[in-house]
This record gives sequence, C-alpha cells and structure tokens, in this order.
Amino acid sequence: MARSKAAIVLCLDVGFTMSNSHPGEESSLEQAKKVMTKFVQRQVFAESKDEVAVVLFGTDGTRNGLASEDQYQNITVHRSLMLPDFDLLEDIQTVIQPGSQQADFLDAIIVCMDLLQKETVGKKFEKRHIELFTDLNSPVSEDQLEIIVANLKKTGTSLQFFLPFSVNVDDGGGDASARVHSHLHQNSFPRKGLTEQQKEGVDVVTKLMHTLDEGGGLEEIYTFRESLERLSMFKKIERRPAPWTCQLTIGSNLSIRIVAYKSLTEEKVKKMWTVVDAKTLKKEDVQKETVYCLNDDDETEVQKDDTIQGFRYGSDIIPFSKEDEEQMKYKAEAKCFSVLGFSRASQIQRHCYVGNQVLKVFAAKDDECLTYVQLPYVEDVRQYMFSSLKNNKKFTPTADQLSAVDSLIDSMNLVYEDDDGETFEDLFKPSKIPNPHFQRLYQCLQHKAFHPNEPLPPIEQHLLEMLEMPCVVKERCQVPLEKVKALFPLKDVGKKKEEKTAQDIFKDDNEDGPNPKKQKIEDEEDSFSIIKLAEGNVTSVGSVNPAEDFRILVRQKNADFKDVSQQLINRIDQFLEHKSLQYYMKGINCIRVFREEAVKLSKVRCFNDFLQALKSKVEDKALVDFWEIVVQDRISLITKDEAEGSSVTSEEAEKKRKMNLCLLQMKVVMLMTCWT
Repeated sequence: MARSKAAIVLCLDVGFTMSNSHPGEESSLEQAKKVMTKFVQRQVFAESKDEVAVVLFGTDGTRNGLASEDQYQNITVHRSLMLPDFDLLEDIQTVIQPGSQQADFLDAIIVCMDLLQKETVGKKFEKRHIELFTDLNSPVSEDQLEIIVANLKKTGTSLQFFLPFSVNVDDGGGDASARVHSHLHQNSFPRKGLTEQQKEGVDVVTKLMHTLDEGGGLEEIYTFRESLERLSMFKKIERRPAPWTCQLTIGSNLSIRIVAYKSLTEEKVKKMWTVVDAKTLKKEDVQKETVYCLNDDDETEVQKDDTIQGFRYGSDIIPFSKEDEEQMKYKAEAKCFSVLGFSRASQIQRHCYVGNQVLKVFAAKDDECLTYVQLPYVEDVRQYMFSSLKNNKKFTPTADQLSAVDSLIDSMNLVYEDDDGETFEDLFKPSKIPNPHFQRLYQCLQHKAFHPNEPLPPIEQHLLEMLEMPCVVKERCQVPLEKVKALFPLKDVGKKKEEKTAQDIFKDDNEDGPNPKKQKIEDEEDSFSIIKLAEGNVTSVGSVNPAEDFRILVRQKNADFKDVSQQLINRIDQFLEHKSLQYYMKGINCIRVFREEAVKLSKVRCFNDFLQALKSKVEDKALVDFWEIVVQDRISLITKDEAEGSSVTSEEAEKKRKMNLCLLQMKVVMLMTCWT
C-alpha cells in the first residue's frame, strides 16, 4: 500500500506592503515566514515524501516560465519542487527578503499551477496544493478568475489562503457553521482597519473560494495566528502499513489466510545520533576502537577472538558462545498463528495486557477483524502482598471523608456531560496529544541547526499547557479539593534523625588518593577488622547486617547456637515476605553464612533441618523464584565429607539438588501450560 504523496507550492507575497507593521507588532511578512517555517519543520522531521516548491510575488526581479514583457512580472520561482530540507528552512529565515514591488496574487496562482503542471510530469502525486500567503494589499484583476477556477478543478488542486486578518463570512445571515468558523478565526487586527485595496481583495478571495466549493470553500481561509497555533505541533512520522501474512489454524483441519497490521505501538525516537568531530563536524574524522582487557593490575589486553559470552547462573558465570545461542533458538518450519483454545473475556484482566503493540488481524475482504494483544507468561507477573486497609482501624475513613473523595473524583471527570447525563465532549483527548518528548527534541534540533553556538531555547508554552489539567476541570475541583484538604490534615513530623553506624564513624575518608585494593584474607578467623570490633556488643541478629551479626554471636563464649540460629531464621522469613530480588539475595547471604558456621562448629543437624523446613515453606508460599536461586547457587544439605555428624552422602545431596531442579522446571512448565 503506497503512501499518499503530495506536491505543494508555498506562494508568498513579499511586496512592500507586507513589511508594514504597527509599533510593537510583527509585520505580515514576518508572520507569514513563521507559518511557512513551522510547516516546513513539520515536513522535515516527519520525514515526509511530499515535495515542496516556493514562489514569491512582489519581488524586484522576475523569474518564471510564463513571464513576458508585460505579463506575470515581479513573480519569482524561488525553489523548484523537491523534498523539504534544512536549506529550505534557512532560505525562508534569512534569504527571502521583502521586495519593493507588487504583483497580482491571481497571476501568482497561475504561475503556481504552471509549475505544478510542468514539474509533476513523470512523477506520481495523489494530491496537489497551493498555499498562498498575502495581506491582499496589491492590485488584483479578475479577468482570468474563471480560467483559474476551471484549471484548479480539472487538476484536483486545492487552494488555501493565509491572511493577517480573518474574513468576515457572515454579516447576520448565513448558516451557523459559517458563523462558528468566523468566530474561531482569530483576528490579528480589527477588520475596520482594512484598506480599500484589501477589502477588494477580500471580495475576490471570497468569490474565488465560494466558486471552488460553495459549502466549505471559506473554511480554507486561515489567519496567520491560527495557523501558527495549529502548526506549533511537529507532525508525527507517517508509517507505511506493513502487512504480516500468515495462516491462522484452528485444530488440524481448519486454516484461514490472514493479514495483520500494527494498530497501536510505542513510537521511539529514530536512532539517527552519530559521533562527529567537534571542530570539523565530520563523521569520518572520528574512529572508534574497542580494546578488551583483563581485570588485573597490568590490564592485559585480550584479543576479541579469545573472548566468549558468559551468562550469570546464580553466582557463577556459565560460558555461552554464539554457536550455543544459535542452537538454543527455537527453529520453526514456517510462520505460525495457531488458536490453542478459547476463554471468556471476563477471565482476561485488563492489567494482564503486555507487549509493546496491538495488531489488527483481518481475514477476507470486508470481514470483521480480530485484535491481537499479548498476554504474560508466569515470569512476567509480579505478585505483591500488601496489608489490608479494611482491617486497620487507624486508617478506616469516616463517612465525610468518603463523601469528600467521591466529590473530588466526580469533579475531575474528563468527560463533559449535559443535563441529561449524555456524553458529548471529551475534555482530554490522548489520541490528539503528541508526545512532548518528541516535540521538545525537534524544537531543540531545529534551533541548534541554525544557532549552533547558542543555548537551547526554553520549552514552548504550548508544550507545557499540554501537560496541564484542563481549565474546566481545574476550576471545577477547587471546592472538593479544599474539603479533602480539611478532612485529611497533614502534619510535619520533622526530619528523622539518621542513625550512625560504626562503618560511618570508622570509614576510610582518604578521598584524595586512590583506594588501595582489598587484600585477600585466606584465614576467615582473622577477618574481624577494627570496624567489626567497633560495632560494639552485638546482642541479637539485626535486620541491617544479619549475616555478620550471626557470625559474631555464634563465636562468642557460651553462645547458644540453636537460639542464635533461630534469630537468623526469623530474619530470613521476614526477607521472604517482601518477595523482591533485593531481599531474596539478602536471605541467600544469610543461608550461606549459616551453612559455613554450621560446618565449622559441627552443628550439621541444625542447618539440615532448617533447609528441609525451608523447602516446604517455600512451596507453601509459592516462592518458586527464590528457591530457583537457592538451587542455582548449589546450596545443599551438609554432607559427611564436609562435617562429622552428618548422615547425608555427597551422592544423596547432589541427587536431591538435581531432583529439586527438575521439580522446579516442571512447576514452571505446568504454570505456563495452565496459563496458555
């Protein structure tokens, strides 16, 4: 499906009257150039395939294909039909200057039609547009008005006028739509300030546009100010719909040919950034070189061929080459789109929609379409447990508080309803709001293109307004907000005093010199540093550093290993309640230290009983992801080979570990199958 392509001629009046302005106001020419700049910017950043030409009238010289001794004078084809670029933007801002002559805008339209006819030969354009910017203050002759109308209709060329003032399309009579349109077109200056020549020009424009389209011709007349507001948003990049064809299969006997298109997908900034030399601004002046080094004192260089990918598995690194990765990939014989079964829509919760796109799947022509939305696997779902507010008397709201919140929610309704409760307007339209990130990026890029040494401009006001609450809603919710504020008072509890630990007091403050590398200590018995001694008398296993507290307590004289172990186990249980990776790893560290000390102090049974109880506890609380880390880190029962008093052999411990791993994988597969 080819993207529609347009040929556009921007026809600008640069006659001497366009430079006139009231004190403190911009001239009509400057306003027109701003509108043209915004339009071309949108085309450039949207990577549009539309081609743009520029025709100037009122120029000191003459350069066009129809010019003769006394015909089509002071009209210049400034730029032929081609893709818009930054050169065109620079021309509009700096090269195009006011002239000292005047020309008939109807003659300029004829030159534009001639340009479109000649320069579209051999090219395929679905649309043709002429956009004319003028103050209508130059002499005009209606001699060829009928010829212009006939040719515009014949070639399917649309015509739009951009003026510094609005055209009064209704003086009391006429239809309502015309009056509304006149109201929406904002005046740059009062209508009564028009010259006689401008009034004559308005009559000619009105007659021309009425003849082209009796119903909506006048709606193609815009003011400069209105156009700037409309064009202030950069146009999104047009995407060519790429079909995805496949066979939809239901069972083994039913197959339907389908085609799918992206209906909704996240738009990302195109990866066009590149590194250039800061002085020459040339890409070829910068060369990148990647060097691989060992993490040793000499930073020994390693050839790329001597490196391999590694995958972290628990605390180990598993080598995994490109060949392994290719063998691991699922290899399908052909594209597949199979229906595995059917489910009630009520069983699929809205929050289970994942993925970054929505596809519309079509079958035969004029048939209904299906919507494809990706659902999560078991690993994608995050289950969080929070305490109930209902059972907490401290946070039970009063009837007045509930009523106040209800009123606030009602007042912030983004759907405007009439007295009968019927919806007739959305106050907030996300589908019409462009991404502010893109808008700001394009604004900055355009500024840097012409002012490379200047700081970036402030964010444009219209971008900030897009992110604000609609005015109607803001006014409507003021009273309910004050009521909520009164019923839910907030108190400043002050800044919580930070507790200083021994590490803070005795830490190394040598920031001027390089930090010396920590020495490896072979004997863990000597690993107690001055910091650990400075921690004071540890009396229980705390939550900040439970593993170290446990290690200190079990080595004290007359220590009760069973009692201290139970304190550590309680901390591990607390960490598992949080169900997050950060706390899981803290619990794993506690288990490792528990095992090490149990081996050294011959408290084998204490640890082995704990590990078996932990397995049952994990199964009951559905902590599959935590147990997976335990298995991957090879944390197992203490064996005879490690400590006396154990009845578990190395073979039995390894067998149980592998069995746990298999059971774990089976549970994951079963959960995925049930979900599918």
